[in-house]
Amino acid sequence: MNTIKVAAVQAEPVWLDPEGTVDKTLDLIGEAASHGAQLLAFPETWIPGFPVFIFSHPVYEQAPFVARYHAASISVDGPEIAPVAAAAREHAMVVVLGFSEKVAGTLYMAQVIIDANGEIALHRRKLKPSHVERALFGESDGSGLKVVDTAIGRVGSLNCFEHIQPLTKYAMFGQDERVHVAGWPCLGIMGDAPGMSPETLKSVSKTYALEGGVFVVTASQIMSDRGAEVFATSDGNPCPIYTGGGGIAAVFGPDSAELTTPLAGDEEGIVYADIAIDQTDLARNVVDPTGHYSRSDVLRLVFDDRPQRPITRISYNDNLIRSTLDGPPPGHTPTRDADADQIPTRVTEFVNAGGK
Repeated sequence: MNTIKVAAVQAEPVWLDPEGTVDKTLDLIGEAASHGAQLLAFPETWIPGFPVFIFSHPVYEQAPFVARYHAASISVDGPEIAPVAAAAREHAMVVVLGFSEKVAGTLYMAQVIIDANGEIALHRRKLKPSHVERALFGESDGSGLKVVDTAIGRVGSLNCFEHIQPLTKYAMFGQDERVHVAGWPCLGIMGDAPGMSPETLKSVSKTYALEGGVFVVTASQIMSDRGAEVFATSDGNPCPIYTGGGGIAAVFGPDSAELTTPLAGDEEGIVYADIAIDQTDLARNVVDPTGHYSRSDVLRLVFDDRPQRPITRISYNDNLIRSTLDGPPPGHTPTRDADADQIPTRVTEFVNAGGK
């Protein structure tokens, strides 16, 4: 079996500093390349760091942090992603990067899978932010639940609690995913809460590997005492929910075996594993959740993977209702967005298609 080397980051971002975190990202890519890594995974919202304040501070104290976080968030075609893509190309490495994406007035919890040629193979956003994350981030659509071909094979990625959504996982399993990147946020907060503890969330990644028969590369942020001071309270005390460390970087095999030696929870570093993609076939020979071990006659998933937009422009020179019911007048060419498939012939079709 041919093997490839995959790697996962366990590190602290330069909090609320996109330029500083990009520099650190490039250093980590260089370090991983020196160890022969062909895929490197970064945590959720690695740039500019997870917005700890949405959990730690009351709403009336969050405004200054919200402003800073918007200012520190980046765009997918901005100057921060470009050098990361160039580094991926230079080292012939697949890089999976999490970041806070800013589009006009809305933020998204985004990930990109950058192929070994430096091209973005997938740009996705977290389908539904978790709990109080929804006060800061917008939702996405099914187009981001996608597995893509890369230089090392079929790769997919999800963020944080997307890994405990059964239907989301099933949508990924059904696309022949072979290597999965699990991006986790800062787990150096609320670590004493069972549902948020590093141990619990690491087990979620392990379960994903077993359920899907895939390799799972798990990356996570940590928090230091100095990092906790960035999210100080109004009276100057450190972040009140800080519990320290939180690192869970690991690689799990498709039989759920942990293939890496864990770092200490408060230790920065990269973990590495040599994997043979063909082992996923052996795991699925036992259990293939969307293949021979499924029962589509009893249970099946309805998955809408179309991109959704808040505005779809449709224009007719004639009455819209008459045109959509009877078709446009002879010689008239209707116009609409270039990415649309076709003009619906009935009003009901237009409504049911969500404006598509």
